[in-house]
Amino acid sequence: MEIKEILKKETWENFLKEIKEKTFLQSWNWGEFQKSLGQKVWRFGFFEKNTLLGSALVIKVSAKRGNFLFVPHGPLIKKEDFFLKKEVLKKLFLKLKELGKKEKVHFLRIAPLWQRNKENDQLFSFLGFRNAPIFLHPEVTWELSLEKKDENDILKGMEKRQRWSIKKAIRERAEVIKSQDEKELKIFLDLYFKTAKRHHFVPFSKDYLQKEFLAFKKDNQVMIFLGKHQGKYLAGAFVIFWQNGAFYHHGASIKSKVPLSSLLQFFAIKEAIKRKCSFYNFWGIAEKEDKSHPWYGLTFFKKGFGGEKKVYLKTKDYPLSFWYLLNYVVEKIRRKKRRV
Repeated sequence: MEIKEILKKETWENFLKEIKEKTFLQSWNWGEFQKSLGQKVWRFGFFEKNTLLGSALVIKVSAKRGNFLFVPHGPLIKKEDFFLKKEVLKKLFLKLKELGKKEKVHFLRIAPLWQRNKENDQLFSFLGFRNAPIFLHPEVTWELSLEKKDENDILKGMEKRQRWSIKKAIRERAEVIKSQDEKELKIFLDLYFKTAKRHHFVPFSKDYLQKEFLAFKKDNQVMIFLGKHQGKYLAGAFVIFWQNGAFYHHGASIKSKVPLSSLLQFFAIKEAIKRKCSFYNFWGIAEKEDKSHPWYGLTFFKKGFGGEKKVYLKTKDYPLSFWYLLNYVVEKIRRKKRRV
């Protein structure tokens, strides 16, 4: 097996169309977004006799706690085959070690979109990887299948409370605006930062969200949904539509008696059906039904639309220097504070 850097967008995106289990974190435009943030990016392909069998987007993350090479929701492999996964992972590991030395990073981090089971976990532990102290992207998500479904099927599959919320919002004459205009993005950002303040979470920066929006906008892969009632914007959703999937990546809401967030999701799902998406991914949820978990309410909300839980391997780290220990301690404390 040979590793080559893929430099053509068409080659990369066409290969990913063949992959069933994937997220936009391995898309070409996610790599372009990372470049706009000042990060270095590599797109590696794994070839057997000129046949592309796997891929991995690699990002050099520069952080105060230590620099590292990161593979978000990858590597991706053409078919579910143990020996192929083993070979791809081994080749990727050796390439990352070589690149890590050149780039002077402190550790390697992989967040694989592989089913969480003993077999997959052992593939990483055999190479010396350990569980990371924190995750950067969801390891547990909630996903709704849209295969051969219309909006009536979606409504029937929801829990009663969500159908009631949607009908109530409609009765209250709530409006939903969908847009790819930066004016609406500014409205979303205002709602987003108010939400972060109310729920006490650390938000992404304005620059980060604007650049993410622009990276996907050029290919018609992002849309802002805004919920409005009596002239006031009360809720927002930032949704990425990539290949055959829709991803609810960021959300915002202001406390209101009108359940606009439910109506927004229904409109986003309808847009996904219109775009012929085969699934709608609600992004991260709490792994267990624990009422003390900070994501309990959000998880309860997402599950109300119907769907299934997807559980992937925990994020894996491989230390390259003693500085990794500092990063480990910092992230361990950070995770404890966030209670996630």
